[in-house]
Amino acid sequence: MPVLSVSDRSSFARLRTTDMRARSGPVSVSFCPNEAAPVTRVAYAVGRGVGTAVVRNRLRRRLRAVVAEVSPGIVPGVYLVSASKEAARLGPGELTTVVGDAMRAASRKDGDR
Repeated sequence: MPVLSVSDRSSFARLRTTDMRARSGPVSVSFCPNEAAPVTRVAYAVGRGVGTAVVRNRLRRRLRAVVAEVSPGIVPGVYLVSASKEAARLGPGELTTVVGDAMRAASRKDGDR
């Protein structure tokens, strides 16, 4: 299943107000189910506190690669993946683990937590 980017305002507004959130280490994820289409859409938030533009863009590319890797095992919907500066120092395996854990935890229904 392909992973698409989030670009519409309504998705960002829903992500801002959702209570389906999870954190795993330096990565936090917000989730909104999307019943209209069984597609995974992801936005990334990597702030200036993470480092220079080079560091932020490298981390964003790494996050995109990790999400593409873990996406077959997650619930389709809209995700916002946020990372702090500690995420830039994680190795590939560690980053995959924390992103996958946070995405799976955020996508669980409220009763499943």
